[in-house]
Amino acid sequence: MKKILVIEDEQPVRENLVELLEAENYEALAAANGRIGLQLANSESPDLILCDVMMPEIDGYGVLTKLRDNPQTAVIPFVFLTAKSARNDFRLGMELGADDYLPKPFTRAELLSAINSRLQKQSNLKKQLSSSPQGKAFDSEMLVVKSMLRGALQGGDLEQFQVYYQPIIEVKSGKVIAAESLLRWHSPELGLVSTAELIPLAESTGLIIPLGEWVLQRVCKQIKNWRNQGFSSLQYVAVNLSARQFSQPDLCKKIAKILQHYNLELNFLQLELAENMLTQDVNNAILTMNELRSLGVKIAIDDFGTGNSSLIYLKNLPINTLKIDSYFIQNIANDSQKAAITTALIQMGHNLNLQVSAKGVETAAELTFLRQQNCDDMQGFLFSQPVPPTEFEKLFLDDKCLFFFTK
Repeated sequence: MKKILVIEDEQPVRENLVELLEAENYEALAAANGRIGLQLANSESPDLILCDVMMPEIDGYGVLTKLRDNPQTAVIPFVFLTAKSARNDFRLGMELGADDYLPKPFTRAELLSAINSRLQKQSNLKKQLSSSPQGKAFDSEMLVVKSMLRGALQGGDLEQFQVYYQPIIEVKSGKVIAAESLLRWHSPELGLVSTAELIPLAESTGLIIPLGEWVLQRVCKQIKNWRNQGFSSLQYVAVNLSARQFSQPDLCKKIAKILQHYNLELNFLQLELAENMLTQDVNNAILTMNELRSLGVKIAIDDFGTGNSSLIYLKNLPINTLKIDSYFIQNIANDSQKAAITTALIQMGHNLNLQVSAKGVETAAELTFLRQQNCDDMQGFLFSQPVPPTEFEKLFLDDKCLFFFTK
């Protein structure tokens, strides 16, 4: 039975929440203020915490900060339940490390959906760690994150981190025209930690903020170096932003500062946003995206087709590129449904004057299909896995059509 801690100073609300959770077969703990809530979080190790923002003694932001600073509680999923639903309140909560932000009043279904979503993600994360050699070597994922990851970031040992680059291929010419940056962590104690393990853990503790900023700086520095070396046909380098990064109130100022520091022409940076990130608050997402576009930065929707975005909103999003998720590309030549969906996505993207990119291309048949449907560009192991900068440079400078890999 999953254990959920409710931190709420209003007794009727607190009692209603406990009753609802118990009716859904959760074990419910209740705290009348933040101080008691912190004590219960440490002693009971709940699977999830629901917390109000406005409380006496310690408000919800203070509770969250103390939880995230404690290795024992740092990765417990945390959901704000509050009437403070202004944009700045939401972003502050997400930047401090909240997993969700549910404005009052909310329905029973909305609350249960938020709870189930967070518990499922936490369960998936634990499965990833327990099934990996790195995860088995530690008592908890927090030991990895707090003692190793934070130590590397704050101790200045940034040589443990590397940015790899996966070539993006133009369909018409078969040549490398851009790259997607991907983070790798070479820990002295753990060995190579995959992005699939590193990013969720960094997000759960708020470490994704300094780590993501380091990646942006590193990529912009690399772009500047390549431009100085005469890589004039390199169109852009893509950087993935997490939900927590995207919700920072000062995100645009940070990116503008980095671009200015490296004196970088703005259109060489493309930011990639997961489709589901944009559907949580479409209006605020559009405001932030317009701010980014005003800097000259390109924007792509990543993994398109797997989220729940509405086509009504899509036409209003200030984006440059749709990146079709690899799920729709795999085995597309033998799956008529995937073929129909991908064809429609490509046509829709072009009708909206967008570039359309395909991820996860691994076979000659998949390549042939994308060429026939006039997809603009693509990436995948058929051409190259993510590689260090020097290896990417060799691929780029060869200036050859990479389709010979398909023979």
